[in-house]
Amino acid sequence: MSRIIGVTAAQVAPVVGDPAATLEKFRFEVRTMAASMPAVDLLVFPELYLTGLGSFDSPVIPGLFQDIAEPIPGPLTDEVCRIAAEVGKWIVPGTIIERVGDKIHNTAIAVSPEGEIVARYRKLFPWMPHESCVPGDEHVTFDIPGVGRFGLAICYDGWVPEISRTLGWMGAEVIIQPTYTRTCDRAQELVLARANAITNQLYLINPNVGKLFGTGRSVIVDPEGRVLAEAGDGEEYLTVYLDLDLVSTVREHGTAGLNALWKQLRDAPPPFPPALYGYSTGEVMRDLGPFPVTPVA
Repeated sequence: MSRIIGVTAAQVAPVVGDPAATLEKFRFEVRTMAASMPAVDLLVFPELYLTGLGSFDSPVIPGLFQDIAEPIPGPLTDEVCRIAAEVGKWIVPGTIIERVGDKIHNTAIAVSPEGEIVARYRKLFPWMPHESCVPGDEHVTFDIPGVGRFGLAICYDGWVPEISRTLGWMGAEVIIQPTYTRTCDRAQELVLARANAITNQLYLINPNVGKLFGTGRSVIVDPEGRVLAEAGDGEEYLTVYLDLDLVSTVREHGTAGLNALWKQLRDAPPPFPPALYGYSTGEVMRDLGPFPVTPVA
């Protein structure tokens, strides 16, 4: 049975300084994508999009995140759920500032076509000292029935290879990594997106905000590191069909038919501390065949 899913990575710009207007823009964009691309199943938006955060040259309202933070579920996520149910699509609406007691988190959610929150992920590696949100404490995956397993990461998480490796170990075949980068290190992030896809043999969806100063260059990468789509610096939708059976093929036979990474991690893990966590027990290993033991001369 084929495991194909249509994905749109939305490289969009907020209404700067106006979260309410940005939510209305988001609603319009979701409806537009659903109407014009009915075969697409999953819509992914950039990090912090619904906050209305602008470029470096846009004055930030003091205490903005504290003012707009709310619990999950809450009014904003309830509205996102209503929109998802209206169009019947999976939606990852970027990230939301979540309030938990006196703490705030930079949080991604995944919403089902029925309008239910099926996953919530709090950013593990905030961009310090620029980001004041409290780190989360767990890695998060969710399943799309009949398709496969998806992992959640956020922006600067991509600089920490252990996060992508753990999601892969948990069985993720796609990492969804909403990003809000307005700085010159976007070039390095593109390298990291490809590297994280290659070293974990999975797809990576990495939408960035568009149109604002220093933003753009969203990418979707396949399990062998090929860039399937890359945006410019404006607003645009990247639409790609992902065949998750390719993930199974690459993990079983190796990248370029050569590098059976996960099998070797299972059967001959390297002698350093991460191996103590038990690569062989990971969900990713469940359907993999034996690792070849005959050495090549």
